[in-house]
Amino acid sequence: MTVGNQTLVTEFVLTGLTDHPRLQVLLFLVFFIIYLMTMVGNLGLIALIWKDPHLHTPMYLFLGSLAFADACASSSVTPKMLINFLSKDHKTFLVECFTQFYFFGSSATTECFLLSVMAYDRYVAICNPLLYPVMMSNNLCMQCIHVSYIVGFLHSAIHVGLLVRLNFCRSNIIHYFYCEILQLFKISCTDPTINVLLVLIFSAFIQGFTFITIIISYFCVLLAILKTKSEKGRSKAFSTCSSHLLSVSLFYGTLFLMYVRPGSGSGENNDKMYSLFYTIIIPFLNPFIYSLRNKEVLSALRRKIKK
Repeated sequence: MTVGNQTLVTEFVLTGLTDHPRLQVLLFLVFFIIYLMTMVGNLGLIALIWKDPHLHTPMYLFLGSLAFADACASSSVTPKMLINFLSKDHKTFLVECFTQFYFFGSSATTECFLLSVMAYDRYVAICNPLLYPVMMSNNLCMQCIHVSYIVGFLHSAIHVGLLVRLNFCRSNIIHYFYCEILQLFKISCTDPTINVLLVLIFSAFIQGFTFITIIISYFCVLLAILKTKSEKGRSKAFSTCSSHLLSVSLFYGTLFLMYVRPGSGSGENNDKMYSLFYTIIIPFLNPFIYSLRNKEVLSALRRKIKK
């Protein structure tokens, strides 16, 4: 499409992870297996929580919602990447590109808020166990989940709405494996300063607010654990919280490096590695992190296998 003397881009070309033809098939197989295991792990965990009445508690309702967000995040990026590994045509239409970013951004924002309410849930369970049924009822839990998803959808909608105002005419080549918003700014011929500023502000606020909530919750949990005289009680509390802390560390570590750090010129390949980690690897790891050390999930799985 031509406007004035400028030819506006209506489709993009994703260069992917590598331009070496010999690696394409190998990478396809690796990421296909990872994606398959991601979907089996996350959807299997959701089905297990839904089917087993013993897991109908706030902690596992949050975990099921997190698994759904992970499945959505992975599905918004991985299938297109897999197609591009085997295809010579890496084109993607403008609408398709914006849609991909919208669903991934929604899932990532939702995950931030879910991780923070999961930390608050553990704080209430360990620091105020007698008040837990009142302070974290199933009804309140569902409200927290709904709010997390609504905020996620609205946050992405704001950025997509601002993306629509940009014209792309410098190039149609995105040196990335998915339509990442910062990469779109690089090829915009409209000044993206407002967009960049809002991405930074929203990212800093959302990640900062949710991360501080997690830190405060677990600081209080740590104090409560240290006051616990029972060795068995300490062990159980640490076991319950360790998986969540590991997931938080992986998720927030890569997000901070990608969106909140000052411009450090770390290089395109480093950015791809950070993105690869939080778009594909973390959704793959989460169901295993939360399941393998969780006795209630393993017991529920054994009951279903026996049936």
